[in-house]
Amino acid sequence: MAPEDAVAGTPNPLTTSALAAIRRTSAVDTVRARISLAVDLGLLAPGERLPNIQATAAALGVGEITVRRAFAALEQEGVVQRRPGRSGGTFVADRPHRHTVSQVAAYQEDSERVHRLIDERGVLEAGFAHLAADRTDAAVLDQLDAHIAEMDTAGSWAEFHAADKRFHLELVRAAGVPSALEMYQRVTKELYLYFLPYPMSYLRDSNDEHRRIRAALASHDGALAARLAHDHVAALHRTMYVGLTASGDRAEADQGQDQAQDRDQAPGGAEPGA
Repeated sequence: MAPEDAVAGTPNPLTTSALAAIRRTSAVDTVRARISLAVDLGLLAPGERLPNIQATAAALGVGEITVRRAFAALEQEGVVQRRPGRSGGTFVADRPHRHTVSQVAAYQEDSERVHRLIDERGVLEAGFAHLAADRTDAAVLDQLDAHIAEMDTAGSWAEFHAADKRFHLELVRAAGVPSALEMYQRVTKELYLYFLPYPMSYLRDSNDEHRRIRAALASHDGALAARLAHDHVAALHRTMYVGLTASGDRAEADQGQDQAQDRDQAPGGAEPGA
């Protein structure tokens, strides 16, 4: 097993819970569980094409051989199907078998831990955004714009996730507190272990929140930048898998995003998160 495939390791020192359940699960089984859970929740639709092996491995933080083995197992379990040829690839089955991967239980067991990680990340990003508002210059804004453009043109959730990580890391670096960067990376690394594929329609809507954070930084409004960054992360309580309960919640997630945007447009409305 490659080093990046190792799921076992030291728990995040910022959390107080016992060893995460997913750390007792093999790398191949975590990939199986994440894809299967996304299908169960309706985040991945029947017939939807999955990103290629390389992109999926990068998005899920594992090696390519791990993804190959996971896809092969999921095909045997009737969750995905692989098609040969130039237009082929790996697709969610037209009638995917649901609730077939028992390792999904580890993610459900870790739901309390995930909520805590979301809170920790939200507080950290709010602080970094507040500091970054005083230090943001044209070079930082250009980098943020480049990442926003990457997300606008991303062809898959894997590509979007990679650009999203770069955007938030640029924001943290702009705060000018390198000694705190490692702490932030520990929290996000732990949280990213629970990352699931999202519908592209939802991800593209969430990119508008990146634009609002960027605008607040450009105007050097630390209080607004902090609030937007915090709310952007805190909304994961609703939109991450811990806030979804059954197949078909894909539509509910999109509906929740629309409602959040309506509140934002109304006088005194709250900014939506992602």
